[in-house]
Amino acid sequence: MDRIIVKPSGPLHGDVEINGAKNSALKVMAACSLAEGTFFLTNVPDITDVRLMSELLVSLGMTVRSVDTNSLEITNPGNLTAEAPYELVEKMRASIVVLGPLLARYGKARVALPGGDDFGPRPIDMHLRGLEMLGAKFASEHGYIDGHCERLRGSRIVLEFPSVGATENIMMAAVLADGTTIIENAAREPEIADLASFLNRMGSSVLGAGTSTIVIEGFGETRSCGTRCCP
Repeated sequence: MDRIIVKPSGPLHGDVEINGAKNSALKVMAACSLAEGTFFLTNVPDITDVRLMSELLVSLGMTVRSVDTNSLEITNPGNLTAEAPYELVEKMRASIVVLGPLLARYGKARVALPGGDDFGPRPIDMHLRGLEMLGAKFASEHGYIDGHCERLRGSRIVLEFPSVGATENIMMAAVLADGTTIIENAAREPEIADLASFLNRMGSSVLGAGTSTIVIEGFGETRSCGTRCCP
């Protein structure tokens, strides 16, 4: 088809419902690993990636229940299994964002590399460098990233470019770190601001989300809450 011809049809009437953004819902779901309790998420898109993230959370030890087509009830009982298996991560690269919160909460995390073993530069390297600046240490073998830390501490982190995933991973880890974390050259996408709003509802202090400089005050404690995912 070379062209599309649009003809006037007169006034339009009716209502349109805008579903929640996938990139917001997936990261908010991952953030539920930061605190014990039950979370209520609304305006969650009914799509494959959300179902895959639900499977990942269940594999960690949480329960995920569909309240209706676009609402989820997620319960975190605490004492999760801090490992994201390859068979789930390979289906959805966004799974890597559980690395930061699991590491901050449990002092360890084992997450499969989205592309398996890769000896060249990897998109995840920026995530790892940011988390290392908070005090984490990593080893990579057999297609997995193994991370551990005694206690994360706030730091000033300048990203090489405004990576959305790295910004989110660092933000989620920093809310449980000691002290202040400043992320410069941070991603400014709407889902960053939505995740920050969710973290603040959990009792954190995240300022500047949506700008290139984000300031996180680590409190070391978070709580369950509810939120509506942004469209």
